[in-house]
Amino acid sequence: MGNREESVQHFLNLIKRSQRGVFKIYIGMIAGVGKTYRMLQEAHEMLDNGIDVQIGYVETHGRADTEAQLDGLPVIPRKIIFYKGKELEEMDVDTILQLRPELVIVDELAHTNVEGSRNEKRWQDVMELLEAGINVVSAVNIQHIESLNEDIKGISGIEVKERIPDKVLEEADEVVNIDLTAQELINRLKAGKIYKTEKIQTALSNFFKTENILQLRELALKEVAFRVEKKVETEVIPEDKAVHRELFLACISSKEKTPRHIIRRTARLASRYNTAFFALYVQMPSESPDRINLSVQRHLLNNFKLVTELGGELVQVSSSNIVQTIIDVCRERHITTVCIGQPNLNFSKILKLHRYSYFLRKLSEMDIKLIIFPQ
Repeated sequence: MGNREESVQHFLNLIKRSQRGVFKIYIGMIAGVGKTYRMLQEAHEMLDNGIDVQIGYVETHGRADTEAQLDGLPVIPRKIIFYKGKELEEMDVDTILQLRPELVIVDELAHTNVEGSRNEKRWQDVMELLEAGINVVSAVNIQHIESLNEDIKGISGIEVKERIPDKVLEEADEVVNIDLTAQELINRLKAGKIYKTEKIQTALSNFFKTENILQLRELALKEVAFRVEKKVETEVIPEDKAVHRELFLACISSKEKTPRHIIRRTARLASRYNTAFFALYVQMPSESPDRINLSVQRHLLNNFKLVTELGGELVQVSSSNIVQTIIDVCRERHITTVCIGQPNLNFSKILKLHRYSYFLRKLSEMDIKLIIFPQ
């Protein structure tokens, strides 16, 4: 009976997938590499081949070469939204759904829509278009990928606020890297092809430093290579030859920053192995709803949301015994790898030395690996 249900569900998934639009994403290492320009070139090529193409939203940033590519392309007017006394423009999702073009170009995938829009984020707009059977070509820079947020901050010293969940990339049928060498990009910047003259020196002294560009380029190349490799594994390699399935467990607390670090790192690992991950939060008696501090509760909710956005499953257990709870969840969920943060001075209050030894021994008995992420 179980096999029959799985077969039916698989068939339903195939039907649903066939009705969904095709999704292509251009990834760049940094602003100015030519993602928008390439999307508009593709739009012209599609239009010349009789495809009904519409520009849903494109941001040229005043770049002459990019603006020139818009000539001759049908553009859906932006929707005007009044917010706090200002007139703002957003992509008109309702009109796109009504017109139902074969292909729509949507720039700035990580953009946060103004309050009052149909969806909170533009990537959510794109998901809705795809579900409606509309094909979408979009673009995003590497620094906007959620699980890379801390890596980007380490490279540039800047925390990027607008981000897309990794699951958006996983939904893509094709991921293409727009690549330039660091020197080519700097030459473009100095020639005024990326920013206006008054902004060039500031850019060169900050985000566009050569060492930053090289590291961002490496991240972008690795990300696209990984996505291609993953697509081959899921769509080409026979199921009977697939690698043993790993399952990861991220152990998180009610702190603000450390859990986010653990969640992102664990999500990246799970994605590399093309598998699932769980995030376990053990609610101690001192953190019961009637006793927990509001700011701590806010941190928890944000971390829970991050788990979901990165495709993980949250496991929440009320217990005064953290170690035993982790062991029990590992056994119940068939976990192969446990991920925790580096113990600090307060760690001994929760995990006494003998409890920690017990924890390690139990993991060893169950053949479970332990990964400790540095703070």
